[in-house]
Amino acid sequence: MANDEALTREKILAAARAEFLDKGFRDASLRSIVKAAGVSTGSFYWHYENKEQLFEAVVGEHYRHIMDMYDRCIEAFWKLSKEEQSKQMGDISGRCMLKMYNYMHRCKTEFKILLTGADGTGFDNMLHELTEREIASTHRFQEHMQELGMPRREMSPELEHIITSGMFAGLFELITHDIPVRKARKCVQELHDFYTAGFAYSLGITLPDTTK
Repeated sequence: MANDEALTREKILAAARAEFLDKGFRDASLRSIVKAAGVSTGSFYWHYENKEQLFEAVVGEHYRHIMDMYDRCIEAFWKLSKEEQSKQMGDISGRCMLKMYNYMHRCKTEFKILLTGADGTGFDNMLHELTEREIASTHRFQEHMQELGMPRREMSPELEHIITSGMFAGLFELITHDIPVRKARKCVQELHDFYTAGFAYSLGITLPDTTK
């Protein structure tokens, strides 16, 4: 009986992934999902109360995981001394971006749904949420560098938001545009290098010379 319920749930989830990917949350039809899954309406409602709960079942775990992944990278960075932060800022942020990409690539269907079909749900703010967290981290890093005697140059909040959101939007496009994985990983590194150098210039931060 338990195996039958698990199989039914997986059929519903598989049909839901296809429907949400094709139509997004707003236009997705529970009737179409039930029909594609080959289950009865009663069986569907035994497992899920509504479309919102079904959408959560499809993408919720992945949304939370990518946010936790970002937070763990940042927490590891803050455990370094301020001197080490100044030396490793680029390396750690680059590894974090690559880890995020690799996870999104492994769960590409779910992240395509999150990135293109989450309008009308509580999951449609991933870009904004990551942008706000990154901006807060940048401000804290600036304070640490100022404590080390480095000058602090202010950036307008508008420009800061545009630049930061652009970085994450570029990362997401590697998923939504199905860039081949080898090329995408190279793009992640180049994207990171571009934004790291740009931020450093705009904020007056001197990056360590990695060519020596």
